[in-house]
Amino acid sequence: MAKLYVIGIGPGSIEHMTLMALKAIKKSQIVVGYSFYIDILKDILEEKKVISTGMREEIERCKIAIEKVREGFDTSIISTGDAGLYGMAGPILELASGIEVEVIPGVTSSFAAASEIGAPIMHDFCTISLSDLLTPCELIEKRIECAAKGDFVIAIYNPRSKGREDYLKNAVGIIMKYKDADTPVGIVKNAGREGRKKLITTLSNINYDFVDMKTVVIIGNKETYIKNGKIITPRGYKI
Repeated sequence: MAKLYVIGIGPGSIEHMTLMALKAIKKSQIVVGYSFYIDILKDILEEKKVISTGMREEIERCKIAIEKVREGFDTSIISTGDAGLYGMAGPILELASGIEVEVIPGVTSSFAAASEIGAPIMHDFCTISLSDLLTPCELIEKRIECAAKGDFVIAIYNPRSKGREDYLKNAVGIIMKYKDADTPVGIVKNAGREGRKKLITTLSNINYDFVDMKTVVIIGNKETYIKNGKIITPRGYKI
């Protein structure tokens, strides 16, 4: 019986992919994904049938992948980061019936970004996407406020785009009701892939023009500090 692999390929380089992900792609006859993701893996997809679609065609990709499995082909559908975090795992499991599905985890962008700026996610943290395509702004703002009030380290995905230039600034305004202005902030663009850039700053000194949709913003908690150019959030060990 054919199988559908729902794969998180990591932040965007083959080096960050897990062995499990690579093995699943090797087993697959067909690979389905957003054209940008397909291009990342082009060197290992030469012998595969590749089906790519454009941005915002997630459900179409899911339906194509499910149909290919029903036709008898082992198929992979890929997402960057982890397939279960803003990826394809949820829609596939909602849509699929009567086929075997295996979800294969990947390195999410917040962990890739964190590794490039130190150890900011050493304690309780949350991820919040500022994209309002599928989530109302009011709910996003409520979640930001709850996370800040609870003093979580906060990893922000999709922080700023041409249509949402002020969303990050608005989010920071909410966060600053509960966190000090000198709270360390790490900003990483293209984490784990070519073109990566990073800034280490504080909550009151964020360079908003540096931030785009391919950026992860990590905001520390009350214990987070900067040492030797790295952000550290203590776990509580006696050092």
